[in-house]
Amino acid sequence: MARYFLHINNGGGYSEDVEGQELPDLDAARAAAIEGVRSMLSEEARQGQLDLSGKIEIADGEGNILLVVPFCDAVELRRSE
Repeated sequence: MARYFLHINNGGGYSEDVEGQELPDLDAARAAAIEGVRSMLSEEARQGQLDLSGKIEIADGEGNILLVVPFCDAVELRRSE
């Protein structure tokens, strides 16, 4: 397993993940990022707002950005007509 670091960049600023987490692969790291975004957005929704302009940068142990997950990738917006 590899250690991945999920850095958050949103309206609240930049939050560097200094601990990281052991995950089997990049797909698992992306799934963890999506779950994290959904958790953050659920709190925003309780406050009556959603800011989808943020992103999570997934980095490896050397600090290389392997993947960027925009917040908008974590949700599907539907609107009834």
